[in-house]
Amino acid sequence: MLSYATWYGSAMANGPLAGVKVLEFAGIGPGPFVGMMLSDMGANVLRIERKGTRDPAPERLDARGRLAIELDLKQPHAIDVCLGLCEHAEILVEGNRPGVMERLGLGPDVVLERNPRILYGRMTGWGQSGPYAAYAGHDINYLSLSGALHAIGTEDKPIPPLNLAADYGGGALFLIVGLLAGIIHSRASGKGQVIDAAMTDGAAYLMTYFHGLHAAGGWLDRRRANLLDGGAPFYDTYRCADGKWISIGALEPKFYALLLEKTDSAERLAQPQMERTSWPDMHRTLCELFATRTRQEWCDLLEHTDACFAPVLSLGEAPTHPHNRARDTFVELAGVVQPAPAPRFSDTPSRIQWPPAPIVRDTRQALKDWGVSEDTLVDLLGHQSD
Repeated sequence: MLSYATWYGSAMANGPLAGVKVLEFAGIGPGPFVGMMLSDMGANVLRIERKGTRDPAPERLDARGRLAIELDLKQPHAIDVCLGLCEHAEILVEGNRPGVMERLGLGPDVVLERNPRILYGRMTGWGQSGPYAAYAGHDINYLSLSGALHAIGTEDKPIPPLNLAADYGGGALFLIVGLLAGIIHSRASGKGQVIDAAMTDGAAYLMTYFHGLHAAGGWLDRRRANLLDGGAPFYDTYRCADGKWISIGALEPKFYALLLEKTDSAERLAQPQMERTSWPDMHRTLCELFATRTRQEWCDLLEHTDACFAPVLSLGEAPTHPHNRARDTFVELAGVVQPAPAPRFSDTPSRIQWPPAPIVRDTRQALKDWGVSEDTLVDLLGHQSD
């Protein structure tokens, strides 16, 4: 594995968060994703790993772009080092269970006393309070409690949409939003605060539109019975003759009419588009229709039209699709193909600062690279080498 130093000199940050220092206490799931996003946007992120942690593998993409050191947080001196680093950080990110950071002596009250301007970002599944707060869980559980998982899947059972909706959508991205909003407030007022990002809260918030539809009587509270859950035949996936899949999203009447025209199926699908009682028959007709050609044949017919069509690409196929290649949606770094940073900034573009790299065992050098002065290093570490 390449050392971060191989890249560090040529990968100086210039994104919209260049100059922002972030102290990240290593965790799993959405916490590292937050650190990755902040780094990709130019922040100078220092990750604190527990003593004895193994170096990340090159494929551990959410470890990219950050310095990492290891500290034994059971030792008082290590806690003193962390508190000293907090004085130099604008953001702190942690993803432990409620109470863990407090027991270590690194809770928000202590940290904000040392640095009143810091943003203390807390990432948990259940949140810092509530009957479930102290217990373990994963994305599937947080999504369950939010009401979202009930709406996703087949008629027979809910199916988790990977760990995208709660961990990354309701967790990481909501914490990112909170931190960036907090920076604006902190820089204007000189006052930091705690951002409590719970995946259950975020996943529930993502369901706002559907709660509105349900309240208005426009959403049936069961799976595959609605416009956007696979219940509508014109918003679903279909198997092709070669076993590959395509997606259709022709919701609007003009797009649906174009789909019927392109597929020469207007006579076979003469029922009104929004007549729900006809949807099962329409589904069967479209299943039979799309099974008559290969995925590529449907691409040749429907791509580059307003029929709201796309091939369902595998992880291996997605980086090579012409649209993704034209936009550089994926990049290759150190031999690993991976998604490029998003969103796009016109004046201060994001970029991957460097690939996942070994933990820097020379703590003094790592902190110096993070921007800590020699005098401060002496205060933090004394005259020891690490």
